[in-house]
Amino acid sequence: MDSRSIPSGGGRRRALFHPKGRQVDPGALAEVRTLLGDRPRRRDLLIEHLHLLQDRHHALFARHLTALAEEMRLSLVEVYEVASFYAHFDIVMEDETPPPPLTVRVCDSLTCALFGAQDLLERLPAALGPAVRVVRAPCMGNCQQAVAAMVGQALHGPATVEGIIAAVAEDRTRPLIPEYRSLDAYRADGGYRLLESCLGGVTSAEQVIATLEASALKGLGGAGFPTGRKWRAVRAEAGPKLLAVNGDEGEPGTFKDRHFLETDPHRMLEGMLIAAWAVNAAEAYIYLRDEYPQCREILSRELVRLDQAGLTQGIAIHLRRGAGAYICGEESAMLESIEGKRGLPRHKPPYPSQVGLFGRPTLINNIETLYWVRDIVDKGPDWFAGQGRRGRKGPRSFSVSGRVKRPGVKIAPAGITVRELIDEQCGGMLNGHRFKAYLPGGASGGILPAGLGDLPLDFGTLEAEGCFIGSAAVIVLSDQDDMKQVALNLLEFFEDESCGQCTPCRAGTEKAVQLMSAPQWDKPLLEELARVMTDASICGLGQAAMNPVKTALKHFPQETA
Repeated sequence: MDSRSIPSGGGRRRALFHPKGRQVDPGALAEVRTLLGDRPRRRDLLIEHLHLLQDRHHALFARHLTALAEEMRLSLVEVYEVASFYAHFDIVMEDETPPPPLTVRVCDSLTCALFGAQDLLERLPAALGPAVRVVRAPCMGNCQQAVAAMVGQALHGPATVEGIIAAVAEDRTRPLIPEYRSLDAYRADGGYRLLESCLGGVTSAEQVIATLEASALKGLGGAGFPTGRKWRAVRAEAGPKLLAVNGDEGEPGTFKDRHFLETDPHRMLEGMLIAAWAVNAAEAYIYLRDEYPQCREILSRELVRLDQAGLTQGIAIHLRRGAGAYICGEESAMLESIEGKRGLPRHKPPYPSQVGLFGRPTLINNIETLYWVRDIVDKGPDWFAGQGRRGRKGPRSFSVSGRVKRPGVKIAPAGITVRELIDEQCGGMLNGHRFKAYLPGGASGGILPAGLGDLPLDFGTLEAEGCFIGSAAVIVLSDQDDMKQVALNLLEFFEDESCGQCTPCRAGTEKAVQLMSAPQWDKPLLEELARVMTDASICGLGQAAMNPVKTALKHFPQETA
């Protein structure tokens, strides 16, 4: 029997209540129903519905969460465990004071920390007053304009106290949409001809996959798995199959995917549609981090135009919004989040290519990987593979930030060295700074000294030194940077972003921060902790979290003594 229709002893209907005994406020339920409208009440849309509530009321009030659980036929714990997992959701109990309507988030990840994030965090609360909440936040993907800040839904940088005050006063809180290549402009330049060739039977799936295999294109989200091999494996699975696009680039120092979406989104979208066609996926899910509202607006617009142009060919495309969780960049945690759950990594095997989203075989590709598909098939595998240096294959998109004159996304040959990258692409070091060290692959990729600045930057070239290229987020450090503080900043990030599922990562990152905050590092204990975390953590976050510590101890023994 529907619990909402049980009559009381006096013949009147009781107040609505949750099956577990939580009272449902009728007014809150009416608000939730009005807000959801005719949207489906499916379990996998829980996070999307939480965003609707948060955007409307600037917080998640307990009465609305109870009403949402009732409306979606979920237990209250299912709603609360998801809402409390993601950093961008603010739960407010009925006896608590809600946060102000406007929140300013200031990035305190490594590059922004180098350029004064802490000073900004200390000065802004008094400058803005109690009507604006100021909170620290992890990397926002705007490292080339450090310090990065988010005023409401608007990205600002380089952020200053005066600039943030002006943005608040002028209500510049909505996403700023940059100029980008529209559908018409993209098609005028040959866009979607390859897709039409595939759909029309002129180009076969085998031709596309074989071309990708010959090009040596690898997954550019960080793992580096051969793309053609992955497509072939998923194509061989029995249907129905799905495609998931990973746009959750939360690695500190990484912003290349944002660059591609803000400049040429249809190149990725065409690659996505070709991928879905090649593996026979009927639906595609784009998972985009919540820190990129301007990209979400671009994709929302262009997906409608794409469908109106008849180019989706029956493939349902779903745009899903993250909610502030670095762990969701891990592919299986992303799948959990798309399903409306906490972003907890899955045990493997089975792999997503076999049992992925909603239990179906799923092809997962990162935005940059899909961005290169059209050019590789159009121009041939030799065009792509022939662009590397020192025997490496293909161009790479390096997100360069830190102590250089011209930071930004630099498309350069795989195998380029960091010295060449700094001199050829970035205009050299900032005045008054001497090259001292660099992170070749973001927070988890480790730290190398300038003395190893001539190593080729690519997959498989840095592992001997305890590092890896990952997403090619290159953060350049100078003689003015303290290596112990650099490593501590990175470990504080991992401590905050650990999903908490496994003890080695959850307890290990916390213990590491405690040990590293001491005046003198306990090297043997840190090394033992690093071994345990690397060997026993469930996913790459815990396995790689101690890379900054291990490489700092190895390459900077005097500073970490």
